Amino acid sequence: MKTFKVCAAQGDLMIRRIEKLPDELSIVPAENGKLILAHSETGHNHIVLERPEVSQYSFGDLLRSFLVVTGDEPALLEHERSFDTHETIAIPPGIYELRRQREHTPEGWRRAAD
Repeated sequence: MKTFKVCAAQGDLMIRRIEKLPDELSIVPAENGKLILAHSETGHNHIVLERPEVSQYSFGDLLRSFLVVTGDEPALLEHERSFDTHETIAIPPGIYELRRQREHTPEGWRRAAD
């Protein structure tokens, strides 16, 4: 299991510790007991199991969201794939910005495509 202090990456998801949450965020509800930090086109999502000490927030932007981990235990970021999977990352208590890999097009920014 990987650990970090300031930033980490799992696939096309970057996790960066920040000092405070921006204003006007909405809570992101869990789906079937999981906070989906990054949806995958193939269904192999990057998830944290739902628990009271972990909350996800968003502006409604698909490229950026935020994660708050409280308490004493880290949140475990897992990759839902049984083969060629990314190693689990322990996210220590704190406030984090989550960013998806993106690319610029003439129409503006979008999630990176293979």
